[in-house]
Amino acid sequence: MVNLDEKNMDFEALAREVLNNDDLFSELKEGVLSKNNNVRQNSFKALQFLSEEDPEFLYPEWDLFQEMLHSSNNFHKYIAIYILASLTSVDKDKRFEEIFDDYYGILAGDKAMTASHVALNSSVIAHNKPELQSRIVDTLMRIDEIHQGKQKELIKAYAIEALGKIYPEAEDKELIENFIKSQVDSKSPKTRNMAQCFLERCD
Repeated sequence: MVNLDEKNMDFEALAREVLNNDDLFSELKEGVLSKNNNVRQNSFKALQFLSEEDPEFLYPEWDLFQEMLHSSNNFHKYIAIYILASLTSVDKDKRFEEIFDDYYGILAGDKAMTASHVALNSSVIAHNKPELQSRIVDTLMRIDEIHQGKQKELIKAYAIEALGKIYPEAEDKELIENFIKSQVDSKSPKTRNMAQCFLERCD
């Protein structure tokens, strides 16, 4: 019997065990909704590992994570943001396209915790779905316009990190460069540093 409340759990071993243990898989799917932080975090880490290493196994559970994306609980949204991004690597049914506006609606919300991680995971989605790349880049560059919270400048740091990863494959290189150059005087030290780091690497 696995104790999901255990601290410092080996989530990779846990994830591998799930592949041959339906009961444990059910526990993890319930665990990501738990109010217990350890249970929720261990369940998330194991499922996140699966979403990256064996996404085909987890893809049939898309509905669970899509539902979590719409939760009023920001921890649930956070989990969905990461796992759905990873599952785009096997999204043969184009389910992400159906929820694109919902996913990026979080970026347009007022919660920095979730908006910043939508921005960060954008590089994963753009890599897995190159046909959405320009749309994603355009959305990230409009943070000033679309985000409703008070930490727009901080969220731009996560956007710059994602744009930096998208950049080598990007069709809109000049647009990305210009956006990042415009952030070197940001009020956020993290954003200034990310912009400077990108520019020094690309010049």
